[in-house]
Amino acid sequence: MSEIARMAGVSESTVSRALSDSPLVAEKTRERIRKIAQAANFSVNQQARNLALGQSRTIEVIFPIEPGTLQQVSDPFFVDMLAALTDELANRQYDVLLTKSTPWDANRPGCAFLGGRADGVIFVGQGRHRADIRDFARAQRRVVAWGAVSEENDHCVVGSDNIGGGRMATEHLLKIGRRSIVFLGDRTLPEIAQRYDGYRMALAAAGCDVKEDLVLSAPFDIEEARRASAPLCGLFPKFDAIFAASDMIALAAIAALREGGISTPADVSIVGFDGIPAGAHVDPSLTTVRQDVRRGGSVLVRKMLEILDGGDGASERLPVELIVRRSCGGGAKADLRT
Repeated sequence: MSEIARMAGVSESTVSRALSDSPLVAEKTRERIRKIAQAANFSVNQQARNLALGQSRTIEVIFPIEPGTLQQVSDPFFVDMLAALTDELANRQYDVLLTKSTPWDANRPGCAFLGGRADGVIFVGQGRHRADIRDFARAQRRVVAWGAVSEENDHCVVGSDNIGGGRMATEHLLKIGRRSIVFLGDRTLPEIAQRYDGYRMALAAAGCDVKEDLVLSAPFDIEEARRASAPLCGLFPKFDAIFAASDMIALAAIAALREGGISTPADVSIVGFDGIPAGAHVDPSLTTVRQDVRRGGSVLVRKMLEILDGGDGASERLPVELIVRRSCGGGAKADLRT
């Protein structure tokens, strides 16, 4: 850089600003310095620059998946969210460091963020770590989480309108004449609890009681969810519809019912939650409450950068939409969005 400054007849600081495309340097001067640098085969050592600025230009993305469960980062929702985050961070000239371990995990060798190798942390999901994430965010501040947005949060959480989505799904089932609706999902998880609240509200508004024997727990992993769905065959015909807390659980329920000779949607209508692409290509195609994962990834990154710039990074709840397909008797050729 010293040699380029001598050749251009400017100071080293001017060279540094010009190569950073700073508006403090006139465009003609910037262009002249860039040409000299190019001719000299000069490139900026980004690692050295970041070290000098006290930045890593890296964000740690953590998937706090429950130990002892079969749910993987390969889950379609996680894959879609990781793609959205990676694209958005790349557009902002940030790298991604991905991990499944949590900073409070005693068996973890070290946290990239705490070790100075990342500027901030994005948690994708809260699971049963909601309190841990809250405490970590209180201590470290540069933290954003995807999950259940509520007034209890005192840190930045971005998530879908789970209550509205749960209500939307249940109202649709009621609208097509279903009255005995199973809720299938793990209500101990914050987002699923909100979807259950929406389900319960819709039933109450329609004058229907929640039947506790029709509220069943099911994990996200499709094989485990299929085993958890097996009792449905024994309950039929006490129910005529299912609201599943995720698309993977919905697909598992369809498979379990089919094994028991129960048809979807002729006998049982089913609505899932997430809007994974595979839902449009199964038989029957899956009615679902779609989360805008692409927008979610963009908002998570925007909130993270707001916090890095000294802002508050207020929580934000994102809208969802109902996509009606054949698992509720909807059109086979096109999705019907409401």
